Amino acid sequence: MAWITLDPVTRKRLHRFRQIRRGWWSFLILMAAILLSIFAPYLAESRALVVWYQGALHFPTFRYIEMSRFGQAPPPAWSTSEIEVEYLRLQREWEAERFMHGRDRAAAVAAGADAAALAAIDAKYPNRDHRVVMPTIPWDPYQNDFWANEILQEIQGALAAGQTGTAERLARRDRLHELADAIHDGSLAALLADPAKSATGTLVGLARSGAMPSIAHLGQAPPNAPDADRGHFLGTDAQGRDVASRLLYGFRISIFFALFLVLSGQLLGTVVGSLQGYLGGRFDIVSQRIIEVLIAIPFLYVVIVLAALFQPSFWMLLGITAIFQWIGITFFMRTEMYREKTREYCLAAKSYGASHLRIVFRHLLPNCLTPLVTFTPFAVVGAIFTLTGLDYLGYGLPAPTPSWGELIDQALQLENRSKLWLTLAPFGALTVTLVLVVFIGESVREAFDPKRYARYE
Repeated sequence: MAWITLDPVTRKRLHRFRQIRRGWWSFLILMAAILLSIFAPYLAESRALVVWYQGALHFPTFRYIEMSRFGQAPPPAWSTSEIEVEYLRLQREWEAERFMHGRDRAAAVAAGADAAALAAIDAKYPNRDHRVVMPTIPWDPYQNDFWANEILQEIQGALAAGQTGTAERLARRDRLHELADAIHDGSLAALLADPAKSATGTLVGLARSGAMPSIAHLGQAPPNAPDADRGHFLGTDAQGRDVASRLLYGFRISIFFALFLVLSGQLLGTVVGSLQGYLGGRFDIVSQRIIEVLIAIPFLYVVIVLAALFQPSFWMLLGITAIFQWIGITFFMRTEMYREKTREYCLAAKSYGASHLRIVFRHLLPNCLTPLVTFTPFAVVGAIFTLTGLDYLGYGLPAPTPSWGELIDQALQLENRSKLWLTLAPFGALTVTLVLVVFIGESVREAFDPKRYARYE
């Protein structure tokens, strides 16, 4: 049994919409993007999806687990392990153990080591069989990553303390294999001693000289360029936060803000405009004066004043914008109702004793949908632009909420204009989203054209 029964005219319109390939594929792509944004915690999150440790599975996505649970050592700045697990670091540490265990064991077997020696190697790497499965983007939108600016100092400190094994582990953990190999075979000392390759005799000097290309991008403060090995597929922003993760979460906020705003605004505007056009008279005059007063109120000034008095939130911005959103569609629906109520089918419905609500919403409104379906997609575009613009101006969602406008603001800062990933990522995401919405709107307008499938009844 079908949950929804569609009349023949609606089925023809939907069939026509599917035939318009540009709009249909844009609709599918946009729906897929919205669906992915809903499941963003499984796609872009600093917590692991699955951890296999000591024969047991753990699912930490929505659960706090301390470092001590998996035997992870705290960062150098911390004196206790009573903090949450750093899952990406844990994954890399266990990967490094597997690599070093395999290398040492292969060397021992080649040298003819006995069982006791092999057992000692196994005991040296107790976490080699453990696994961590991370999301595709292993960073949440609020997490800062200053690894590129800190890792060389961390390895340098281990070398200065004579802990070459620890230094190699750090390099292996972060997939700096060229540096790790140089530490392991002892060739790093000669590189650091050569002034032509390291003017300061340190790893930072070695990175800046370009003598070891694989670490030339290190030793720099954010924003950092895209680094697939680190999981920053679109780089980081000025605070070291992952751009791809912030784009995904920012899309979720923007699209749902636009959908909630447009649905509420178009619904209210359609009802008010339809009643204005159908009833006319005193109701029309009074409601038009109210609308004229609202139009005269500057929207941006209202937002600025309220942002100074209260901290803006999603629902606060949605409510303020909704006060002004519904006005535009009322003019078009009012005009359509004025025209349609003089048609013969409306007069016939009145002669049969149909109620005003039935005449408006059952007979007239289906034939007045042209402005609604025409302007709704552009209203979605305008809503996305509104939130992005407010965030760019600093009157939108509070920091550090993921926002396209905040990313655009960073990209246009003088010191970041050479960071192309900061410019291309938000502008590209905004452009693609708006193009998809416009394609859908054009296709819906063509498919629901009342001149093609009229409903005079």
